[in-house]
Amino acid sequence: MLLQTTCIFLLSVLLSSFSPLGTAMLNLTLPGAHPDPEAVAHEVHRKVNASIARREMLSVSEKDGSSCLTGNPIDDCWKCDPDWPNNRQRLADCVIGFGQYAKGGKGGEFYVVTDSSDDDPVNPKPGTLRYAVIQNEPLWIVFPSNMMIKLSQELIFNSYKTIDGRGADVHIVGGGCITLQFISNVIIHNIHIHHCHPSGNTNVRSSPEHYGFRTESDGDGISIFGSKDIWIDHCTLSRCKDGLIDAVMGSTGITISNNMLSHHNEVMLLGHSDDYLPDSGMQVTIAFNHFGEKLVQRMPRCRRGYIHVVNNDFTEWEMYAIGGSGEPTINSQGNRYMAPENPFAKEVTKRVDTQQSKWKGWNWRSEGDILLNGAFFVASGEELEVKYEKAYSVQPKSADRISFLTMSAGVLGNARDNNLGMWSRGPADDTTESGMEYTDDMSTTATMLLSSFLLLFFLSYTILRLTVIL
Repeated sequence: MLLQTTCIFLLSVLLSSFSPLGTAMLNLTLPGAHPDPEAVAHEVHRKVNASIARREMLSVSEKDGSSCLTGNPIDDCWKCDPDWPNNRQRLADCVIGFGQYAKGGKGGEFYVVTDSSDDDPVNPKPGTLRYAVIQNEPLWIVFPSNMMIKLSQELIFNSYKTIDGRGADVHIVGGGCITLQFISNVIIHNIHIHHCHPSGNTNVRSSPEHYGFRTESDGDGISIFGSKDIWIDHCTLSRCKDGLIDAVMGSTGITISNNMLSHHNEVMLLGHSDDYLPDSGMQVTIAFNHFGEKLVQRMPRCRRGYIHVVNNDFTEWEMYAIGGSGEPTINSQGNRYMAPENPFAKEVTKRVDTQQSKWKGWNWRSEGDILLNGAFFVASGEELEVKYEKAYSVQPKSADRISFLTMSAGVLGNARDNNLGMWSRGPADDTTESGMEYTDDMSTTATMLLSSFLLLFFLSYTILRLTVIL
């Protein structure tokens, strides 16, 4: 009987190993969850208040070297170094919130992406982004020039990687986009991610030693699956088939900061299902982001866990901003919520498919938020003052301060929208949920440049001839 039971158990483990869902179901230890989430939220506020105080105390001028100060503690941490291009890995010391232990590729070698192609997901070429992210050792990945990387399949990361797009205009689009599955320590910084669509039913490599068959992906911009210590900062995300950023299956230790999100329906999902117990240890900080135009819902939509939404600018939603089910803790502090004109969509919050008798005990708190154009936040929970005592902000942030904190959200030095240069809006169809499609207009652009050059040459030649005649 014992032998039979043992064989059945081993068989179930073996079968589950072929399924990501089965593997996640075995992961019940919740590694990486912070034992005191309110203390982490309090530390975020301490750093924000310290940065704002420095900015207000010092005159903003080139003379005293304080022109870099914005009040945003993440940006002030690295941008105040005038030689930051030669000290890129300092960025890993600047993360705040639950993703504070995400070191990415710090201490590893620099890898320069010289090839924007993605032709072979099983045997990627050296110099490509895919070749870099699957390596076992820590890598700090940089880009020497602007490039558009059109993925053929999901870009599956290995642990200890940083994608650092500072200094270049880097777009990641196409099949599946970014997948972080059962890994840790990843930083994704200053990248455009958009027009991601489902891919799969083929083999994809995840490390130098392993590749495997992947079923069809959802088409997320960034999919975080059973992973921890993740930081997504200063990215611009839009127009993907499913979520822009989804974190499920026991993922935790995540900070999502300084991003620009726009043109999308279901923006961000945190938690696999109401009944998936490992997501009770999910801890996510959402800070200094700009939730921009043409967003519909899920900013985020939470299941279980502790979600700290702090100092974000919500300028548009069609259904609701923050929603949830499965008894998540939502700590909303110092955000600006601008309600839509629709009189039936003024509420910031939504309890999804849950009766009031059940959600009235959930800990949802609004503190220091700015509610505009009729916006209102329905709080809930018992003994809120005790539950949130350590996270209490010194002073509610003014609207001007929120503008300063989020003024650089998205990819630095570029337009906030992902409708740039080679990208154009297509006719409304089902290419993506937002009714947008992408087209490669490089040939059109080249033709226009050639025509302009010929016209300029003709005008110069005519002027020169007239000058000689006169």
